[in-house]
Amino acid sequence: MFEVRVTADFAAAHFLKDYNGKCENLHGHNYKVYAHVRGPKLNEGGMLLDFTKLKCALREVCKQLDHTNLNDLPVFEQNPSAERIAMYIYNGVVELLKKEGIDVSYAEGKTEPVLFCVDVFETDTSRARYRVDL
Repeated sequence: MFEVRVTADFAAAHFLKDYNGKCENLHGHNYKVYAHVRGPKLNEGGMLLDFTKLKCALREVCKQLDHTNLNDLPVFEQNPSAERIAMYIYNGVVELLKKEGIDVSYAEGKTEPVLFCVDVFETDTSRARYRVDL
């Protein structure tokens, strides 16, 4: 099995509506995001997936979140937890790559590359992951 990973980052504010503690107040993070792609075979060029295409898709999704108040985005339902952010980024990367003709969505028995997880770090020590089970 081969695996590649690319990184992006963004800065955004948020608060957690249903949280009892300091995170219920508006605050910000410099998020670091990792997108992991896995697959059993390489293409004719000897690559699992072109880093540039994966990186462009990840950075485009993160750009949509950069310098925003994440609570203002309806998709997060006023609770933009790191877990929900990871799922949003995962889905966004899959959709952008599909538009490029690259299907990294999960399907049973698939031999093409699959985006199997997205990690979102709020801090160096706090990470949420959204993944599909292969």
